[in-house]
Amino acid sequence: MSPYKGRGIGWKTSYTYIGLSLILKIIVIIVLFQTVLKIRKPKVRLGAVVVQNINTGPISSSFNIRLIIEVTIKNTNFGHFRYDETRLNILYNGIVVGQTMIPKSKVGVYKTERFALYVAISSDALWGSHNFNNNVNSGVLFLTSQARVSGKVRLIIWKKEKKSPELSCAITINLATQAISELACL
Repeated sequence: MSPYKGRGIGWKTSYTYIGLSLILKIIVIIVLFQTVLKIRKPKVRLGAVVVQNINTGPISSSFNIRLIIEVTIKNTNFGHFRYDETRLNILYNGIVVGQTMIPKSKVGVYKTERFALYVAISSDALWGSHNFNNNVNSGVLFLTSQARVSGKVRLIIWKKEKKSPELSCAITINLATQAISELACL
């Protein structure tokens, strides 16, 4: 009986375990990159809208409204989201009645940025608009808000991807109570 007889089987077994552990590590890395490190589009929403004041003109369908809008940008990625200055438009039937700027900033990993923005809405651009006088006389004003926030998500050091989340919300203002009666974001 040779003292070296069992060594060959031990080396084969250890190489098998080393190979299996390498395959398992590669599978874990692939799953990690496909789930946690996958770049998703950040979310942009209106958090709250408050009517600061409403001034009506001598004509029953003319007005100026000042709103305070809270915009939230939620980053759901394992990396920072840097975005450029963006224009937020307030529209009535597709006509821009007010606008403000979302400032350039950076949202951290799994963080939410909040901005309080002031918007002045004027009825000057709405003369001759379809159903405008009927809506104002009924005491309800239906508006929409739109913005496209363009930026880049940066994971680790080497992985960057452009993402442009869009904001689209419907705002209903009750002119009699001077309050927001409905806010729905898509």
